[in-house]
Amino acid sequence: MANIVAIVGRPNVGKSTLFNRLVEERKAIEDNMSGVTRDRHYGHAQWIGKFFSVIDTGGYVTGSEDIYEAEIRKQVKLAVEEADVILFVVDCHDGLIDLDMEFANELRGSEKPIYIVANKADNQEQSFMSAEFYSLGISDFEVFPIAAASGSGTGDLLDSVVSHFEEDGDDDPDAGIPKISILGRPNVGKSSFLNALLGKERSIVTNEAGTTRDAIHTRYKLFGQDFIITDTAGIRKKAKVTEDVEFYSVMRSLRTLEESDVIIVMVDATRGLEAQDMNLISLGIKNNKGIMIMVNKWDLIEKDHKTMNKVKEDMLERLGENKWIPIIFTSVTEKQRIFQAIELAVKVYENKTRKVQTSKLNDVLLPEIEKYPPPAWKGKYIKIKYVTQLPTKNPVFAFFCNLPQYIKSPYTRYLENRLRENFDFDGVPVKIIYKNK
Repeated sequence: MANIVAIVGRPNVGKSTLFNRLVEERKAIEDNMSGVTRDRHYGHAQWIGKFFSVIDTGGYVTGSEDIYEAEIRKQVKLAVEEADVILFVVDCHDGLIDLDMEFANELRGSEKPIYIVANKADNQEQSFMSAEFYSLGISDFEVFPIAAASGSGTGDLLDSVVSHFEEDGDDDPDAGIPKISILGRPNVGKSSFLNALLGKERSIVTNEAGTTRDAIHTRYKLFGQDFIITDTAGIRKKAKVTEDVEFYSVMRSLRTLEESDVIIVMVDATRGLEAQDMNLISLGIKNNKGIMIMVNKWDLIEKDHKTMNKVKEDMLERLGENKWIPIIFTSVTEKQRIFQAIELAVKVYENKTRKVQTSKLNDVLLPEIEKYPPPAWKGKYIKIKYVTQLPTKNPVFAFFCNLPQYIKSPYTRYLENRLRENFDFDGVPVKIIYKNK
């Protein structure tokens, strides 16, 4: 992807605030506690007609014993390697400190344009204080004092940054690309799944629940198909969410669900389908999303040739009327069926966007309706005369009849089953409406 800007620096200097300012959206979680951002976080921005990608990164710290710090450093280095322009963010309030100088040494020798961005320059006095950052000696450009929270000074900075872009980036490069998100409880293997697919450490993985905080978007290509796959923070019951950061992480995950085309609900095989998983599935159905269940950690289950079928039957029983949701059993650590899982997600997307010709609908469904017509109501016979699919993003079918108000839900389920049997809408909520003819 052309035109990439990486925002880097030590913890708690306002990198995520600047990221949100540039993408004009609160995509990254902001908090006064240091170390909130961990993974690389991507967004799209534009300035004076030039489009570019922005990468937010975690705070770079050396010599720390925190279990995340080494992984964050890897993510920062990957962002620096990927970027065309680097924004090194420092803090006017704190002034130049040892952590800034240590990170400057990491950037020293880079041939990429490096801008020192002195954040929290909320007044003229703070702007004058930013001059001390020239002593870092890693940039050929002036130091830009800004206030990311208010946007002050960011215009001058962007004028200089976009001058390095010879061509305009794509206007919304993600437009029209299928969006697939991975959701589930904490520590079920969502980040490990994404890393296994990509063959590199896109998301930080530890044994500690709650490692992922932001929704991590990645452009991916498989089977000749481009799509965006998003790793999300684990979602626990509301009663167990006590920290502000986790609350915002969960909100980002739910917002990702709303923006997705297909959701992969990842389940821990050792725990089975729990209430929180059912809540996610219900939310996906309510938002008309394609849905599949990915049972991970299957390698940890003692099993014979009947175990998989038995577990699947138990899950389908739990799903009730939603038996149309496909289930796949995987082991991310063993790389067992992980690519089949993505193949299934792509298939669900195809089902979600399938358009059935009106003539074919009527040829197949009208004989079925004639064999089993809607039950009469108070001596009145209901006749369905015509079926068509409406031009919506999700499968919606209109059945034209003489007395639509008298058709009950059991017959609607019968029609839905006939649609699924004949036209393959596995993994997709199907909506049926009746109109007066």
